[in-house]
Amino acid sequence: MKIRIRGNTVRFRLTKSEVESLCTTGTVKDRTQFSSSDFIYIVKSSNINDLKIDFVQNGITLFISSKMLQDWHKDERVGFSHSLRTVAGNMLELSLEKDFICLDNRDEDQSDNYPNPNLEESAPNGE
Repeated sequence: MKIRIRGNTVRFRLTKSEVESLCTTGTVKDRTQFSSSDFIYIVKSSNINDLKIDFVQNGITLFISSKMLQDWHKDERVGFSHSLRTVAGNMLELSLEKDFICLDNRDEDQSDNYPNPNLEESAPNGE
């Protein structure tokens, strides 16, 4: 699972096995270990209508409607997004997406990522 945070935008990207686990068990969880404590990040299905996020006890939990997750691991939907108004009145942009193989060479394991739909378009003569 990857999280990208920039300003008031929070984007979660999940591998194929993480999407399948989320759809079948209702939760995926990971952690980053720092010297003083762990940062925990979770995506969890819930009985809500859209996406919701919370930051509690050194962790971020992204909640998603269990109805939205139905068959997500089996279909072509890339992901979901939602805007929330914060207590301070600002907009918080949330997204949950399938993680695609990068088009450029990266020094990371991408074996569990989804095939990039732009990969076929960039190949000359359909090769």
